[in-house]
Parts: sequence; structure tokens; C-alpha cells
Amino acid sequence: MSFTSEVKNQICNDPLDARQSRAQLCALFQMRAALHLSRDGMYISYQTENATIAKHIFQQVKSCYDVNARLSVIKKMRLNKNNTYCVEIHEKAMEILEDLKIWTDAGLNVRPDRSVVRSEKMARAYLQGCFLAGGSVNHPKTTNYHLEIACTHTEMAKTVQSLMERFYLPAKSIRRKQSYVVYLKAGDKIGDFLRLCNASQALLDFEGVRIQRDFFNQMRRLDNCEIANEMKAVQAAAKQLEYIAILDANRHRVRIPEKIEHVMEMRKQFPEATMQELCDECYKAYGDIIKKSGMKHRLNKIKTMALALTEDAE
Repeated sequence: MSFTSEVKNQICNDPLDARQSRAQLCALFQMRAALHLSRDGMYISYQTENATIAKHIFQQVKSCYDVNARLSVIKKMRLNKNNTYCVEIHEKAMEILEDLKIWTDAGLNVRPDRSVVRSEKMARAYLQGCFLAGGSVNHPKTTNYHLEIACTHTEMAKTVQSLMERFYLPAKSIRRKQSYVVYLKAGDKIGDFLRLCNASQALLDFEGVRIQRDFFNQMRRLDNCEIANEMKAVQAAAKQLEYIAILDANRHRVRIPEKIEHVMEMRKQFPEATMQELCDECYKAYGDIIKKSGMKHRLNKIKTMALALTEDAE
């Protein structure tokens, strides 16, 4: 089972009161339901490849409107294709649409009425319905964090984006072929959305993997920084040894101060030592109390003297 399916199954198991159920049904129908005209009148159909969602819609319609919907399975003959579950509502179809504010005197609404998402609880339930109908989320072990809700109308996408921003989720939207996609990329914000939808176990799984992954990424970055710093120190030390070799070869031409001699000797004895370690070794060998800034100054003096000798030779 995919991570998206796990999230949707948990949302379907979240207990709802009557107002929340209506808000969730409104989102489900506006996102994906179809309205049909037959000789017996209007009826609503909803198709999904998730059996849990089909059962959830069946139960919510029964609970809210005391209607027995028809649940059927369409078996696909092609290999590696899931079955499609179809929920058909023939009884009170128009009454249900009017109660959900989807059907009005002006026709079908592709956006929820303000009364449907007025409270925070109802807005949460509406977003749950949107995710059930058109949502997906990457498993946190994959390369990128990504959660999206695909909408068929641009107005619906704007509504979903606005509702998510209402809960401080900075969603963005983009057009993809014939649909409009509202998405989140930040791992912490995806976690907030799962918390918003009351998908508790999915949230725990997501955050556990995300924290572990971010921890290892941070450790890797620190390791890379340390390796880079060590490489720079080794390269600098190699260059310093070259300058020291120049001074040693030209002692008859230049007078080298005693303190510089100490540093030259310590660098030759400890070619891989850091600046602080050189300071410590100078103190042990000669009793010189020297800070890193002083050591840097003496190493720069060695460089200056060696370059001056090289220029004179040229």
C-alpha cells in the first residue's frame, strides 16, 4: 500500500459530526463527482480506485441523508490496473446537492459556499475531502517532499489554496495539462497538513523518517565541511613546507629570526598539525606562548621571506 493510500485510509477513519460530514461530502462531490440525467431523473455518481473511500462515501451519505446508495465494482481487464469502485446516489440526489450548496438557482457551484467552510472544523473536513478526492503525498523516504491536490477548475484550486493558507500552509498552484495542482514542498508544512487532516499515524511515520533523514543530511554536510577544512589545512601546510625549504636552502642569504626558526622547526616536525596544535607544540618545545593570530603572522612572515628570495633569484 502506498503512503498516499495509508493517509487516505486514516482520514476515512477519522470520526466526524454531521456538519463536518457535509463539508467533507461537499468537497468530494465538487472535486470528482458527476451528475447524470436518466429517465428516472438526476443521479450522482462517484468513481474511485480506493475501496475505503467508496465505502466512506456510502456510509456518510447513509448517515447524513438516510439514503441507500448503490456501490458497484468495475473490473478492469488490462493488467496491473486496479478495480474502480462506483458509488451512485439515485434517491434525493438534487436534495443532497442543494443541502451541500452545490446546486443553487444559479446552477452548479465549483466552489464551496461560505457557510460550508465557515468554522475551522468544517474547513478542516473540507480539506480532508479535497485530499481524498484528488490528493497525493510522496513517502518521506523518496528524494523530494511533495504533497499535492489536483483540481479540475481553477476556481476550486484557488479555494483549496486559500483554505490551506488559512491554516498557515503556504501552498502554491500550477497548471498541469487539464488540471490545476495545489502543492506543498516543505517537509514541516506537509507534516502540518497531515496533522490538520488528523492522519495521526501517517504523521508519526512521516515525521520519524523526516527527522532521521534531515539528521543524516546535516551530519553529511558537517562531514563534508570538516573534510573540506582538512583538505585546505593540508594544502596550506604543504605550501608552508615549500617556503621553509626555500629558506633552508638560502640561509647564507637571509637572517631568520629565532621565533620564525621555532615555527619552521615545528612545522617540519608536525607537517599535518593545525594552527592551534603548532601553538601548543611551540610552547612545549620552546616555552613560547603564542596565539593562533600570532602563529598565522609568523607563517605569513615565512611566506613573505621565501617569495622575496624567489623574486631575487629570478
